[in-house]
Amino acid sequence: MKHSLAIILLLIVSCCSIYAQQEDTTKVKMPAKTAIQIKDSLREDKNSLKLIPLCQDYSHLNNNLHIPTDEKTVLSLDQPIKKTNIFSASYSKFIIPTALISYGIITRKSKSLQQLDHSTHNEVSEHLKVPIHIDDYSQFAPAVAIYGLDLMGIKAKHNFRDRTIIMATSYLVMGATVQTMKNTIPVLRPDGSNDKSFPSGHTATAFVGAHILFKEYKDASPWIGIAGYAVATGTGVLRVLNKKHWVSDVVTGAGIGILSAEVSYLALPVFHNLFGINNKTKNLAIAPSIGVDNYGIGLAYTF
Repeated sequence: MKHSLAIILLLIVSCCSIYAQQEDTTKVKMPAKTAIQIKDSLREDKNSLKLIPLCQDYSHLNNNLHIPTDEKTVLSLDQPIKKTNIFSASYSKFIIPTALISYGIITRKSKSLQQLDHSTHNEVSEHLKVPIHIDDYSQFAPAVAIYGLDLMGIKAKHNFRDRTIIMATSYLVMGATVQTMKNTIPVLRPDGSNDKSFPSGHTATAFVGAHILFKEYKDASPWIGIAGYAVATGTGVLRVLNKKHWVSDVVTGAGIGILSAEVSYLALPVFHNLFGINNKTKNLAIAPSIGVDNYGIGLAYTF
């Protein structure tokens, strides 16, 4: 009897263990989707996947402007694109002096412009009998102001070294141009003293200084440049009143002066590279010198 009960109990335990293993290996089906679902906006709303630009759209400018596609070109869309015109072009600074010089050259072949010179001279001769020699000094006034204003505390655009290079180059170009034209284009002076009337060297000298004065101090005050041009213009007028030059001589001299100053500013970087000038390098060297019967000190400053 005991053996029968043990066998029956063993069979029951075996059946239970087999049933438990079947339950572990049976796949459980998940319940169906409920009616309440969380909406996935990124998956269902396709419009939300579009990129929204953070800067303004400048596509409407393509019809009017040509945007370069060079890989080295960097285009910033944060600022409006400026169109280049005749006033903002790099060559615009040469328009006025070229026109002034051209007027004087054309006068040498134009009878009507020469008549204007002679009629102006006749009017001057009738009203002014005594010459005014201020023009011999006023021609240098703008050049003196270029250094004088800096000493007074008004800061110029360039330092003393660069201003000196610009001044020296300007007067060298101006002097060579004026003397070449005087010797190759003989024009009799109104007073008949010689045939070196064309162009006016006094006026050219004055306008060199006036134009450099304008470019160096225009950021401080535009009236400084206007005053310089006024002095230079007065110098040219006095040359006509003193019967030393025709009107065309003075106009040409003004153009040569302005053009010479512009050329000197273009040549400034060339001189920097030629002489190895670095604006960021300033060195001061002090070397004592001691001998048998003498002693001293030497200074060397790179500016």
